[in-house]
Amino acid sequence: MTKKPLTYAEAGVDIDRGDAFIDRIAPFGKATHRPGVMGGIGGFGGLFALGGRYKDPVLVSGTDGVGTKLKLAFLTNRHTTVGIDLVAMCVNDVLCSGAEPLFFLDYFATGKLELDVAAAVVGGIATGCQQAGCALLGGETAELPGFYADGEYDLAGFAVAAVEKAAILDGKSVQPGDVIIGLPSSGLHSNGFSLARKALLEVRGLDLFGPSVGGKHADLAAEMLEPTQIYVKPVLDLLAHEPVRALSHITGGGLPGNVPRSLPAGTRAVLHRDKWQEPAIFQAIREAGVEDLEMQRTFNLGLGMIAVLPADRVAASLALLAGHGIAAMVVGEIVAADLAEADCIVV
Repeated sequence: MTKKPLTYAEAGVDIDRGDAFIDRIAPFGKATHRPGVMGGIGGFGGLFALGGRYKDPVLVSGTDGVGTKLKLAFLTNRHTTVGIDLVAMCVNDVLCSGAEPLFFLDYFATGKLELDVAAAVVGGIATGCQQAGCALLGGETAELPGFYADGEYDLAGFAVAAVEKAAILDGKSVQPGDVIIGLPSSGLHSNGFSLARKALLEVRGLDLFGPSVGGKHADLAAEMLEPTQIYVKPVLDLLAHEPVRALSHITGGGLPGNVPRSLPAGTRAVLHRDKWQEPAIFQAIREAGVEDLEMQRTFNLGLGMIAVLPADRVAASLALLAGHGIAAMVVGEIVAADLAEADCIVV
């Protein structure tokens, strides 16, 4: 008796489905094409030529994921925005060095490749790349049967950026008397979701498909899934026209954990809570019993990016950002402090 040949597909990995997925997402990469891109998605490596745009270029790279925000995508079957989050977490980071994101690659892993879901995710990644002005140069799709729960996946990615060596932002020029401006966040962004889900869904028992707490979204799910703001284009314009001394992307660790990363020793960032408005979702989390210090070190509290500038350039900088639709505001100042390392306080 002849045994039926054992195939990879019977083990859970469908090569044909994977090939079909590559064909399906190829247009996403083309939509993000920018000068420097060589070739397209599907090769063994993505090619990018710096050309003559830079005199003394330094490459800056950043990698990240989306974290447990993905749990909400699984629960709601809404997959179109988490790809934007993935790009945002990487490009906003490299931006803090003053660098322009050039290209992005992603890694998508799942137990069984569902073409519609995966295409929705990669479509979001392409949207994020378009918002950041970088090319989706390639990526990796892994079908790992038995490794992930049914209907679940994980995402990771990295961005590569470039900056003139002489223009690298390192915070060394920051000095007491400088002013801090805040660029508003779009909400939770992609940090603190383990606490947010526990506070809102478990402790308070809010309905994910019920009313949003801020009243600006179709439901709570849409409010929590609001994608991370991508600041690249407005901030690159700001860097080109104003003497920005430091930038901080407010992610895990919140304001106290991220603002000092861009400041020199002997300085303190003083942020005034009454200078900006927090999205309503943060107060909803507080009402579950989360104390203020825990809120500060977990969430962005409404500020997604911080910029430090000389006081006499603040008005022009705010006007420039307003031209990009960014309602930035003065949120604090830099003061001298007898510290071995910089710090940040919220008063």
